Amino acid sequence: MRVVVFGATGTIGRPLVDALAEEHDVVAVSRHEQPDAGGATWAVADATDDGSVGRVLDGAEVVYYLVHSLGAADFEAEDVKAAEATARGGERAGVRQLVYLGGLGDDSPDLSAHLRSRRETARRLASTSVPVTTLRAAMVVGRGSAAFETIVSLVDRLPAMVTPRWVSTRTQPVALSDVVAYLAGVCGLEQTLGEELDVGGPEVMTYREMMERIARLRGKRPFIFEVPLLTPYLSSLWLHLVTPVKAGIARPLIEGLRNETIARDERIRDLVPIEPTSFDDAAREALAVR
Repeated sequence: MRVVVFGATGTIGRPLVDALAEEHDVVAVSRHEQPDAGGATWAVADATDDGSVGRVLDGAEVVYYLVHSLGAADFEAEDVKAAEATARGGERAGVRQLVYLGGLGDDSPDLSAHLRSRRETARRLASTSVPVTTLRAAMVVGRGSAAFETIVSLVDRLPAMVTPRWVSTRTQPVALSDVVAYLAGVCGLEQTLGEELDVGGPEVMTYREMMERIARLRGKRPFIFEVPLLTPYLSSLWLHLVTPVKAGIARPLIEGLRNETIARDERIRDLVPIEPTSFDDAAREALAVR
């Protein structure tokens, strides 16, 4: 099949392009020119521009949408614009399936701007006749994942941490390799058309437990003390001081950590059967390449 991947240069996009190229004719889309590699053809397009979207979707059967504008001042508006342009372009091109990677936790009544944007993106992508397959994932454990890199930086840089209440929020982190396998596995899969599927790893833990387990892998024993008065805004500034993550990215990410991200629906494990990667194994792999 001819498969187009928007957001192909990202943490998930690059390995997904490689995985899909083993079986499909893949067009990897970026805003900037990239050399053809790994069996894929690279194309330049802006997901917010109808004209360039239409050009790269010519002949496409399946489209992956991995675009987000996190870090931009108006990221919510940019995300909506890009999702609408892609959905319209897909319908005009006769695309058979749109695949979107969203986030767990976006069904909470008290959403952060980041999770609200993810939910609205899913809604706009589903606004045409093209069936959408939505995978909703928890934190991705892998090199380049902003949330995971933030946690690792905290462990590495602070022997003692005064942390906000979100460290007690439960999550179900999932290995980067598993997310890629699930995404590749739903390509053209009839049973997934029009479905929302939860994607989580084999273990549920709090962010505090996650930090403690990463610390053990790094040979560290940080002291973690929780305080109830550290607001999301102050948390983002705090993270900006002690991690490489910019405040514009850190704040929406941190605001989203108040929402539990746990898989409630595990149909994906039957539809795309893989051996789930444990958190420790996923973290070891991500930390080994540093």
